[in-house]
Amino acid sequence: MPGRSTSSSGSTGFISFSGVESALSSLKNFQSCISSGMDTAYSVALDLVETQTEVSSEYSMDKAMVEFAEMDRKLNHYLKAVQSTINRVKEERPEKIPNLKSLVEKKLLALQKKNSDADLQNNEKFAQFKQQLKELKKQYGLQADREADGTEGVDEDMIVTQSQTNFICPITQLEMKKPVKNKVCGHTYEEEAIVRMIENKHKRKKKACCPKIGCSHTDVKMSDLIQDEVLRRAIESHKKKRRQSD
Repeated sequence: MPGRSTSSSGSTGFISFSGVESALSSLKNFQSCISSGMDTAYSVALDLVETQTEVSSEYSMDKAMVEFAEMDRKLNHYLKAVQSTINRVKEERPEKIPNLKSLVEKKLLALQKKNSDADLQNNEKFAQFKQQLKELKKQYGLQADREADGTEGVDEDMIVTQSQTNFICPITQLEMKKPVKNKVCGHTYEEEAIVRMIENKHKRKKKACCPKIGCSHTDVKMSDLIQDEVLRRAIESHKKKRRQSD
């Protein structure tokens, strides 16, 4: 419970929120658990597509991602409601300790009234899940079409060459092991290489340009980068096939 500190003369000091803020810090740690859960559901969904498991199983992962996104939204709203209430009380410095529970509930209700499906679609991990799942399904759909019309061997060399080109990092010029995609321009790089490039540029107070030839994106930030799980899986699959043919 927040309380007031009182001096020897009996005058009232500031309300202390140290206990509440400590509890908020613990709640924020729970967000990492939600994030881990989303990563697991995301990985399982991609596995199901690759193994061509029943579509209903894939949809269950989709449902799980929605539930995780809803939990993340609820937690964010609660944290925001409590923090906003604390800031308000600190600023107003009332003579009497207000009913904090009532203030938090009022603020939380106001935030929840603005909820919409768009909130979930805008969740970064959920949006990434939908996009990369779509890309992987498209890859397998194209593969199925070639097999159906008996042209699976046509232009195979060209397809392999194109794939190998996509697997090469524009910085290291080597096949990527842990590719990340730039959300702004869509280009991919080896994670360690692009992170090192951004850090080196920022140390010199300069902006990092996308290293892909012809790209006009001139200010690549760490926050622009997302793991490209579909590409990583494609590279691993290509490596496996290459080893088998050797």
